[in-house]
Amino acid sequence: MIDLNPQHMIDEIRQNVRTGDAIKARLVLAHLGDIDVRSANLLIYALSKGDVEFVVPLLLYLMEQQPLVAERIPMIRETLLSNLLAYPEKLTLFLRSPDIHDKTELIRVAGELRDDRLTPVLLDILSASRDEAEIRLVIETLGLIGDPEAINTLTDFLYAANRDLIIAAIQALGQVGTSTAMHRLAERMGTDNEIDYLILSIFGEVQDQISLDKLNATIRSHYAHMRTYAKQQLVAIGQKAVPCLIDNLQQDDPDVLIHTLNVLGDIGDESAVNPIRKLLVNEPKSANVRFAAYEALALLPLKKGAYTLTAGLTDKEDHVCIAAARAIDQNFSDILAAGIRNLLRGPEEESRHIAKVIVNAQVDKIFMSLAEDEVFRRLALEYLPHTHKDIRAHYHQLLIAAGMKDFARKILGKAEEEVRRKVVAVDDSRMILNIYKATLYELGYEPVLFEFPASAIEWLLGEKPAMVLTDLNMPKITGIELTRKIREVYDADALPVIMVTTQNESQDNEAALAAGVNAILHKPFNARSLGAAMDKLLA
Repeated sequence: MIDLNPQHMIDEIRQNVRTGDAIKARLVLAHLGDIDVRSANLLIYALSKGDVEFVVPLLLYLMEQQPLVAERIPMIRETLLSNLLAYPEKLTLFLRSPDIHDKTELIRVAGELRDDRLTPVLLDILSASRDEAEIRLVIETLGLIGDPEAINTLTDFLYAANRDLIIAAIQALGQVGTSTAMHRLAERMGTDNEIDYLILSIFGEVQDQISLDKLNATIRSHYAHMRTYAKQQLVAIGQKAVPCLIDNLQQDDPDVLIHTLNVLGDIGDESAVNPIRKLLVNEPKSANVRFAAYEALALLPLKKGAYTLTAGLTDKEDHVCIAAARAIDQNFSDILAAGIRNLLRGPEEESRHIAKVIVNAQVDKIFMSLAEDEVFRRLALEYLPHTHKDIRAHYHQLLIAAGMKDFARKILGKAEEEVRRKVVAVDDSRMILNIYKATLYELGYEPVLFEFPASAIEWLLGEKPAMVLTDLNMPKITGIELTRKIREVYDADALPVIMVTTQNESQDNEAALAAGVNAILHKPFNARSLGAAMDKLLA
């Protein structure tokens, strides 16, 4: 074993710096790992006094040949960085040097400098390199620099055979962020779910007009997972996305209208109120569109014209009436209360229906404003004692708090004796879950409701209901994905699953049936249509 004298090594490096003898300096550096860290730091400090064109290649050589030593002695990389940052014009020279074989550190420094003057030499390295790790690093560095001159080359790697290079190129183009870069990413979509998600998330970050248009266009996708993800991105963008979404309301496609209304409601921007009201004035043929419109209005602030919402209480579909009731309750006023009282004094059948809607919708402001109205009390008591116990308990508590004990006593009904079969309903709309609660109870079942599919999956691992009803479009876990999870535990005969959806896309239907769905029922449903669909599977 060689007996090394650290001071002699430091003196030798100083001499090498004065004479410019790189060969002897390499011989000294070859033993850097054999001396203590303090002496090694002093030696590197002595080396740093040399000319940058002498010091940098030696440090790179040391890092390439002795990576463990370089990791143990951080001063090596710190000295390299300080030299390159002090003389950035030299970086191009080093990157082009044929004598420096491993340019990894140089490329990383180029990314830290973010100097677009380095783009040409990086592109040259990219075209000449056959090392996938180096190619990926250069692509990532070009993304950090963000020079539009790199777009064409980065686009080529969107179609590479190596998936890691494709993802790196997507992220780099996202960092460039120009309209052209976004166009190239948009052209890449449609062949791979993971890649499409990544590109959509980039659109959500960039938020230029092209990105917004592409996200908006994706809610027209034939695939549920793509629609859901695009909707999440648009909601996250918020107000900036509202103008292009409002433009969608001019279209005739019910599915586009429904998805657009969902997003506008979740964003909650006031500028969407008038366009949605105008849509309702034109009386859309699709009940699902009308439902989505009222559902959105229930999430938006209506400063004027809220009285027009009362028209929704007379819609021929229960779903729409309940959504309208929620919107009224959100924007409740004396004028709205007067309008509802007038409706309750109309034809008996219509009045009964409105009272039933108010009860099932659990709209507290409306209910309590009418609680002393004799007509409403009579109509409500025809239905309330037979509703789900949770609904009765809810109103009972409200009435007791308001001092209306007599009314509260009358709504309790009889204690339940029968044991009802449980039916699970999964939907990300709380309004739809309320409808399920009332409808399933009316059909003789005990509803078990879940807003989040993950919670339903966990529950189903411990209990087996008579049936599962699931929405298609839900965030994080779609109805199709939920069904696949269910089928890992229960086969189609053991636990029937009905997909209940506004969609009627052949791709969605095929995917749902392939996942193990027993039947598909389209919204809006009522007790009659839902009961018929369930009876076919439970008979």
